[in-house]
Amino acid sequence: MNENNDKERLARLRPALEKRSLIIEAVKKHFCDKGFLEVETPMRIPSPAPELHIDAEPSGTRFLIASPELQMKRMLATGQYDRIFQICRCFRRGERGENHLPEFTMIEWYRAGAGIAELMEDCEEMIRCAAVACDVFPRAHRKNATIDLSPPWERMSVSDAFEKFAGWRPGASPDPRMFDKDLVDKVEPALASTCRPVFMVEYPASMASLARLSPNDPSTAERFELYAGGLELANGFAELTDPVEQRKRFEDEESARRVAGKQPYTIDERFLHALESGLAPCAGIALGVDRLVMLLTGAEKIDDVVAFPEGTT
Repeated sequence: MNENNDKERLARLRPALEKRSLIIEAVKKHFCDKGFLEVETPMRIPSPAPELHIDAEPSGTRFLIASPELQMKRMLATGQYDRIFQICRCFRRGERGENHLPEFTMIEWYRAGAGIAELMEDCEEMIRCAAVACDVFPRAHRKNATIDLSPPWERMSVSDAFEKFAGWRPGASPDPRMFDKDLVDKVEPALASTCRPVFMVEYPASMASLARLSPNDPSTAERFELYAGGLELANGFAELTDPVEQRKRFEDEESARRVAGKQPYTIDERFLHALESGLAPCAGIALGVDRLVMLLTGAEKIDDVVAFPEGTT
């Protein structure tokens, strides 16, 4: 019975998986043509970055990566790498849904001496190349909507998005429960209905994560997220390079995890030591490959663009 199910499912997925291959090939070519070096970092690490809403998957005495971020920034800190990218498998415990898998594919890239403006332009160019490769540029179609992928895409501040769609403006430290609820219930659905991709920029300072605060407005972080076709596709930062501030943020997140009853993580001292040795100004971003394939193939569920999603292995 399972063998028959595999045959039927994999036969049905063949067109999407062919386009997935074309998309990944186009993404790699785009970055290599732009002078980026493709790198590989370990899949099992001793210390994940402590984040309240992301739980790493244990693997023996180590953890499977939720993101290759810390290791890639250690490479940047040597001063030997100015443009790097990586396509890899990532793991997040307990994440399963229409747009989520606990094991998924991510592309992450970093630019030395750059900011979020360059990353947003990278997104526009890379997704255009991927869309051309699978013959859907300039318009993708998903859930009975047409998405115009022609750049440039809109930049909308978090404050403007919340005022427009939720009726209030977040300050530097909004109530996280109210923020998260309105983001999911009001803002993201409204962004999903737009006919063009949108970069949501200028996140509240309390939600900076590993991004630096804006030198022009310290109440906001130099962080953005990309939305298109009803999907959150990417999360980008102008990277925090201050080791003292980074340690404080790690400690605050670790404290929040403990209060929430979550598994504690040890702080990655090698990463902090790399910051202490001197990480030049840089910017980095993670983009979900599975969701990009969903956008460009019109798939409604993430299971429709992955050969063996959770529950079929």
